[in-house]
Amino acid sequence: MSKVQKKDVVWDPGEANAKQKLFYLSRTTYTAYGGAKGGGKTHAVRIKAVGGAIANPGIKILIMRRTYPELEENHIRPIVKMVPPALASYNATTHLMTFHNGSTIKFGHWSGDASEDEYNGLEYDWIFIDEATQFSERSFNFLGGCLRGVNQFPKRMYLTCNPGGVGHRWVKRLFIDRQFKQNCDNPEENENPEDYTFIPATVEDNYHLMASSPGYVRMLANMPEDKRRAYRYGDWNAIGGNFFPEFSTATHVVQPFRIPEHWQRYRSFDYGLDMFACFWWAVDEDGRSWCYREFTHKGLIVKEAAEKIHELTLPGEHVSATYAPPDMWSRQKDTGKTMAEVFMLNQVGLIRADNNRVQGHLMMKEALAPRPLRDPYVQAMFRREDGTVPDKLPGLVFFDVCKEVIGDIQDIQADEKNPNDCAKDPHEVTHTVDGVRYYCISRVLPAQPEKDEKKVVLYDDDEDSMESYEEFMVGSGAPSPSYLAL
Repeated sequence: MSKVQKKDVVWDPGEANAKQKLFYLSRTTYTAYGGAKGGGKTHAVRIKAVGGAIANPGIKILIMRRTYPELEENHIRPIVKMVPPALASYNATTHLMTFHNGSTIKFGHWSGDASEDEYNGLEYDWIFIDEATQFSERSFNFLGGCLRGVNQFPKRMYLTCNPGGVGHRWVKRLFIDRQFKQNCDNPEENENPEDYTFIPATVEDNYHLMASSPGYVRMLANMPEDKRRAYRYGDWNAIGGNFFPEFSTATHVVQPFRIPEHWQRYRSFDYGLDMFACFWWAVDEDGRSWCYREFTHKGLIVKEAAEKIHELTLPGEHVSATYAPPDMWSRQKDTGKTMAEVFMLNQVGLIRADNNRVQGHLMMKEALAPRPLRDPYVQAMFRREDGTVPDKLPGLVFFDVCKEVIGDIQDIQADEKNPNDCAKDPHEVTHTVDGVRYYCISRVLPAQPEKDEKKVVLYDDDEDSMESYEEFMVGSGAPSPSYLAL
């Protein structure tokens, strides 16, 4: 960024380090600048946004952080102090900085579903997501939908990031591993590798910090091994940060198969107007649970949610029980009925699940652990080419069509105040996990083994003849006329 002078007003962005210059000069649709802590990433966002607003009259820019206190501390105050009043004015009520050339910078923070309502339909030319790994992939995709407009400015998104956090998985997939969606059934879902640029950051890049705070490197070096590798050296393989590190798509996710009729079936769900998340389960002879169907939808009233469960449950698909959160038994003010009653009136009976969060999440961890494999049907599916079968399989397995819950289990974090519990924020990734939790903390029965062999009946006439139970009870062969005659 170069110095800007307007009459007697001078805006000097200062000297940039080599990595910051790459960030400023990047022209791809998505640019991520990250890795180690202390690389000067947040400062680069401020300079790039202000410089872009000054150099491009009329451009619309959005800067996002996860919380408002972070937004105010890291962006609003420094930028208001940085930009001379002769160049722009800031409205503290609307959190909007308006430049004299018509450009604007909107400062926003992400509050999940409330933010979706706030930003729905808005248009921006550039969007900055500072600390992107604090955002879920759904948030990232939603904000990407705001990159639009008919003006001449190329639409771009700039991200800064460190390893760990709810967004670790999608940031690593796109910018580190460069594993892009290709050949999707819907071509619009394909991701173009040329749209993504990653600029690695190290603390050594920020020579201003190294000169002013030489002890900062020592502080990073004294962190636990995984965090030291992540924050000191920017190692994206050192830390994932999710609450269920034992979950692996290689072992806990399978392709759909025909479920035997004798397996027990159940349902569980979490309900709210912001998200209804329902799951269908089948339990094999070993007591292993298979999640074979999911349904997630926003904005459903209680009656609509019950109708949807009933609609998606196929004829002849006998469900032994449906486990629901305790608040379904709260009475509604307008009708006096509980939500559980509304479900029952719509042919969906409910069983109250335990709402102990810590116990429920620990039960999920127990269910994800391997258990002995003895079910002959499952053994046949997993039989290897040499004829052997695995000794164990996880106790909780998901069909790969259940994409929402699989992603949320991989993303959800531990609660900072209680490491034995999942974080409740960001809220958008908790609904599906809660639906699974209600199932895992409830009682289910394993399927009873099928008996294909015929039952044997021994007679008292000293003959060793044997008949099947059906033959003994109803006879064999077709009835003769004499049998029917009076």
